[in-house]
Amino acid sequence: MGKVNGKSEAQNAGLELDRELPAGDEGDETTVAQVTVESSAPESELQKLRAERDSLLDRLARTQAEFDNARKRAVKEQQEFRDYAVADAVKSLLPALDSLERALQVKSDAAELRGGVELIHKQLLAALAKLSVNPIASKGQPFDPRYHEAIEMVETTDAPDHQVIEELQRGYRFKDRLLRPAMVKVAKNPGK
Repeated sequence: MGKVNGKSEAQNAGLELDRELPAGDEGDETTVAQVTVESSAPESELQKLRAERDSLLDRLARTQAEFDNARKRAVKEQQEFRDYAVADAVKSLLPALDSLERALQVKSDAAELRGGVELIHKQLLAALAKLSVNPIASKGQPFDPRYHEAIEMVETTDAPDHQVIEELQRGYRFKDRLLRPAMVKVAKNPGK
């Protein structure tokens, strides 16, 4: 006798005999009834499983739709926030604009006009400071390439080397971030 998969042919034959169904008599109604009862039990269980599967698929589809709607809603809210975030900044600048319009309507001498423009300048600086926008100090400070943009090097002995001697355009920071560098003239001592 030969061996197949570590078992003798007799053992394999024995296993196959266990799997075979007993032969039924023709016309034996008890065997047909037993098979019908046995097959209806798995059929009802199959229907229950199908119903549960359909229920779970429906819940999954609903959950996915809710998630997709929530994601779309969040994207829309973020876009609206970006669109209207500047509204507070504009509101704080409106009083200075109103003052400028009033100053342009008044017919007066140069001294009063200068006083009005200085008032408007102070209002604008206050509005910017409220928004955390602050000017960068430049004149008399050592040149710092992070905050200053050198437009010209001026040879002079009146100021130390690499010191800002004139500010052509003021620079600004928003909190800790640079908005615009200051355009400056920088001292250069001759002979160095």
